[in-house]
Amino acid sequence: MPELWFWDRSRLTTSMMLLIPSMAIFKFREEHGRTYHAYKAGAYFMPNDSHNLCILCQENRLFTAPISADKPPKRVLDAGCGTGIWAIEFADQFPESAVVGVDLSPIQPDFVPPNVEFFVDDLEEEWTYQTSFDFIYMRLLTGSILDWPKLFDQAFKNLNPGGYIELFDTLNPLTSDDNTLPADSAIAKWNRLLVEASQKINRPLDSLTKYKDQLTEAGFVNIVESRFKWPMNTWPKDRHHKLCGAWSHENFLQGVQAVSLILFTNVLGWSKDEIEILLVDVRKDVKNRQIHAYWPIHVVYAQKSEESA
Repeated sequence: MPELWFWDRSRLTTSMMLLIPSMAIFKFREEHGRTYHAYKAGAYFMPNDSHNLCILCQENRLFTAPISADKPPKRVLDAGCGTGIWAIEFADQFPESAVVGVDLSPIQPDFVPPNVEFFVDDLEEEWTYQTSFDFIYMRLLTGSILDWPKLFDQAFKNLNPGGYIELFDTLNPLTSDDNTLPADSAIAKWNRLLVEASQKINRPLDSLTKYKDQLTEAGFVNIVESRFKWPMNTWPKDRHHKLCGAWSHENFLQGVQAVSLILFTNVLGWSKDEIEILLVDVRKDVKNRQIHAYWPIHVVYAQKSEESA
């Protein structure tokens, strides 16, 4: 079985906790009827309640970095693992790899492959891993990190020479290629306000626009960026994007309230009733197939050179 213990256990503190069910971190913070992580409450405004959509838009791939079963990575870090589904599927696909997932929320399942382990941790604190990784994966972390250059520096230091880092993120606000997204529409207004609020708390929702430059500054090489689209509904004609749009549509309708509540109330000063009134029109726009809007998706991977010490 792969070696799973990556941390120097003598340095484990309250900021690096094993997932023990009796811990208070399992008592999720509730706000406006939605649940958010209790550990480091307020550090991340997204709820802990889109794996299939991420995989689908990448043509059923878990990642884009040049990793193969012929030479699987020995140690893998899923940084900001959420439900843990990516880590679990990677561990199933690469049984010789030892996979660790870390997140602010202990929402991962109890029954997982033997080569997977989950921890509660804040990625923005000092990384105290005992061993380095061969692959570090980060998905949908936009809006969650205050200091991206620091995070990339830590990832670089904790990556073995020749190893890869990969990031998957959405770009806000959404856009259209045929000018069918009215600037005065509810969905456009909502998305602009969301970005504005995220910038006020220094956790911008357009962070991916700087990933390539920041990775270069951290010392990474062989940077490759791929771009995909999440249509907001089934407006596309081609089958692939129509299917992505169907998943994206359901994902948005289920999560729009949760994504909006913290930023609109705590940052912009809106009342919950004001948000709900806006969201009525936002949902109508999202269902309108005459609006050909989508969220741009950027997937970036980079390598730590073999010569790096």
